[in-house]
Amino acid sequence: MSFTIQNALIPVDSGYETADVQVADNCISAIAPNHPPLNSPPYQGGDRGGGTIIDGKNKLLLPGFVNAHTHSSEMWQRGIIPPLPLELWIAELYDFTPLNPEQVYLSALGTAVETLLSGGTSVVDHLVLIPGQELETIAAAVRAYQEIGIRAFIGPLIQDESLTAGMPAGDGGMEHAAYIRSTKATLELMEAAIKQFHKPEKGVNMLLAPTGIQLCSDALFEGCIDLGDRYNLCLHAHLLETSAQKQLAQEKYGCSAVEHLKQIGFLSSRTSLAHCVWLDDSDIAIMAETEATVVHNPLSNLRLGSGIAPILKYRQAGVNVSFGCDGAASNDSQDLLEAIKMGSILHNITDLDYRHWITPRQSVEMASLGGAKGLNLADEMGSLTVGKKADFVLYDLTSLSLLPRTDPIGLLILGRPTNAVDSVWVNGKQIVAEGKVKTIDVDDLRRQLFDRSEWSSKRQSPMVSEIESHYRQVMKLPGYS
Repeated sequence: MSFTIQNALIPVDSGYETADVQVADNCISAIAPNHPPLNSPPYQGGDRGGGTIIDGKNKLLLPGFVNAHTHSSEMWQRGIIPPLPLELWIAELYDFTPLNPEQVYLSALGTAVETLLSGGTSVVDHLVLIPGQELETIAAAVRAYQEIGIRAFIGPLIQDESLTAGMPAGDGGMEHAAYIRSTKATLELMEAAIKQFHKPEKGVNMLLAPTGIQLCSDALFEGCIDLGDRYNLCLHAHLLETSAQKQLAQEKYGCSAVEHLKQIGFLSSRTSLAHCVWLDDSDIAIMAETEATVVHNPLSNLRLGSGIAPILKYRQAGVNVSFGCDGAASNDSQDLLEAIKMGSILHNITDLDYRHWITPRQSVEMASLGGAKGLNLADEMGSLTVGKKADFVLYDLTSLSLLPRTDPIGLLILGRPTNAVDSVWVNGKQIVAEGKVKTIDVDDLRRQLFDRSEWSSKRQSPMVSEIESHYRQVMKLPGYS
């Protein structure tokens, strides 16, 4: 497939220029400034000499963003979980997970649609597995992502310790039930999933993704490192999302979680770590040294009261940073542009020196190239560069939310763009045209999400009731019993 986008606005060092971007064999083959003759209107579409011509006039062309951390199946609980910290929120999530593979398929489609329509061309799905139907769960998500055409990185969320082990013991401690699956069985499951589903040429990449230090043994981390090395896969995990996890790390290891993960060899340029809220300066130095990537999830960090990640410190230390929406029950949206905006301007209150603040262009680079680096694919995607994959997005600069005309990228990142995405290409294939997803029936998806759910409000979580007193005690909150 070959095509040319004519007269698109693209960012350059000196500002913007109007250019033609040519695609051949699913990659960018040429980028050239365009200076059409006066009074010569742009071609409106069709084929010229074997290549389709697409009108990019009054449109901004940017590399596709990476939704670098989410949990697609949480879509079924968005909007209903009350304000709770992560350790209690996750208990409620797990108590009311009404999943079957068809629901996993539909929520993956929904996650992909929202990501595409907010500028994303890739999604990292830290996929929650249905016990006893693990491979069927992965197959359902794979089917959804391949049908819609988004570039997918699926990291089945694995652990080998029970949920209560995720909280500090404090002075009292808790009894922890054995987890439903052994470490050995979990690693065997991951190897089977890799062999069955890892097909980058078809847009699906598998990751090794232990949930985090709070629910995983060293044996599980080390097994993931070994599988990652053998199959040349990236690693992904949560890291120090909450202050409770920082306290837990000291109990488990006698040192910081970052120092421990470095010691066992989990941190490298092939590792991306979600949240990273509670790292100190020595931890940040380790992240820079190991070239691990931080995935910033500002909305869920605020929603769960986890804190504000020290993103400006990461950037000053040379740590690669990307953006994620996180799951749709801890953010309640998969609007990537919203996450990028919040993840950029939130830090203006953390450092008085405005020269350290994140500019809109830096935000775009973090969301695109930063995301690609975190997946060890910076040589293949993440920028408008000849030879890279044709994963990019056209934004309609005549959209009311992007007017009046000032700085296009400033409008996109600092504003509240609505219906601004005109077209999206992934691996050279057009997925979105004129603001609508072409590859699936979105109206049918809406009907199915509606018909398979029901209005509800308050509910009582048995697990939250069981563990809340201990949580309040170890976090030194009043009113525990």
